[in-house]
Amino acid sequence: MLFCGLLGGCASPPQRLALLAQEFGMKAQHLAAKGYRLVAYRNGIEQPAGLLHIYLEGDGTPWLTRHRIARDPTPRNPLALRLMALDPAPSLYLGRPCYNGQHQAPGCSPWLWTQGRYSETVVATLEAAIRQQIQRENIRKIWLIGYSGGGVLAWFLAQRIPQVEVLITIAANLDVSRWTDLHGYSPLDGSLNPAVGPPLRPAVRQWHLVGQWDTNVPLELIQGLPLSRNAEILPLPSDHHCCWLQYWPRLLARLPP
Repeated sequence: MLFCGLLGGCASPPQRLALLAQEFGMKAQHLAAKGYRLVAYRNGIEQPAGLLHIYLEGDGTPWLTRHRIARDPTPRNPLALRLMALDPAPSLYLGRPCYNGQHQAPGCSPWLWTQGRYSETVVATLEAAIRQQIQRENIRKIWLIGYSGGGVLAWFLAQRIPQVEVLITIAANLDVSRWTDLHGYSPLDGSLNPAVGPPLRPAVRQWHLVGQWDTNVPLELIQGLPLSRNAEILPLPSDHHCCWLQYWPRLLARLPP
């Protein structure tokens, strides 16, 4: 049991996430928003000019199999947390409602990580949490970085929060309906879809990173989106999981402050 505990091999996904965040020197925060308790992790880097990078994770594990819903959707491999560990800017890893060990909390049900994973409820809860963080830290500039389904949520948050200056999505299924059709998934009837709405306000600079070998979210799902003139699609030699960690420091250095 001691050996198991030291390796974290017997830990639950939320416990492994917490251990990994601790290893990276991040501190846990708990944010109350819209009746939900969100678990977040903050690095210890001070803010230059009121800047904060906010990372939104992918969908995690909403389903164990095609016909069996997961009891806890917390990601088994939190790529966005690993990306944040490479970021030299002040950053916050913001968990969704009912994720990161909160799946049994009041108000939580599997609908929030299946059909409603990009719902108004989820977006409004994250928005309220970010607005709290803005007041708490006197934030004036926000970069939103969303991996996979986290990029869908980041799109809608960029519409609503005026402090957002930069949106970066990584392998994000921004056309939700075409994505579910491509894979033969059940329609996400309770979710919002960036592809059927207006483009983001021109003040938001956008970079949409797409893996050239990504069969989960292929490039054609991003092409045809309602993008503003400030948007750029960047295809990279990657698939849905590899090799974003390798590219991330160089990509951050390339983008303007």
